Amino acid sequence: MAEAATQSNAVPYITAWSAEQYARYEVVAHPAGGIAYRDEVPHDRDADGILWARMTLGRGRGRPDFGRVHTGRQRRAMRALLCQVCGGPASRTGDGVLWLLKDDRADWPGWPEGMAATHPPVCLGCADTAARRCPHLRGGCVAVREREFGTHGVYGGRYRPAAPSPRAVTDVIAGVDDPRARWILATQLVRVLRDCSFVDLRLSRAA
Repeated sequence: MAEAATQSNAVPYITAWSAEQYARYEVVAHPAGGIAYRDEVPHDRDADGILWARMTLGRGRGRPDFGRVHTGRQRRAMRALLCQVCGGPASRTGDGVLWLLKDDRADWPGWPEGMAATHPPVCLGCADTAARRCPHLRGGCVAVREREFGTHGVYGGRYRPAAPSPRAVTDVIAGVDDPRARWILATQLVRVLRDCSFVDLRLSRAA
């Protein structure tokens, strides 16, 4: 058990392990519109009424799959603004919460204002680990602090009406108030980044 715990601590908190898989489910049409599980229970939905994909728990069991995130832990980290690597509180100063983002400044004027982030923030101590371990960041990333993080949405598979049951058609991001949200089987919580500023992590660590 001690060996498994040590191995688990060396792997980012949101990373899914080989023992963690999506649970079997049957998606049906909801009487009020959108989708539901045939055997749905209250905790299958969040406070906004969004239906979430079911995923088994087995952190530290098997092998880490750095290309996948665990739905439950990603959602918890995003909601509570926890570090994606250690699961503790993310770095927060008067300039905002710390995020590492793939550098898309060349493709998006004003980036990252209004960006929908699916990767949780980080703490200062884990920033280097996140840059190395996260496949999304390996091509180059920048550190950003953002002051406003209240707006959120979900990422997941969007379904459309079909017979005999709704059919998944594509993966989308939608705000929780978007009418499409009731047709999404969510796998990740999204934060929209606003009031952002770029930071130099070397100066932050020296402060």
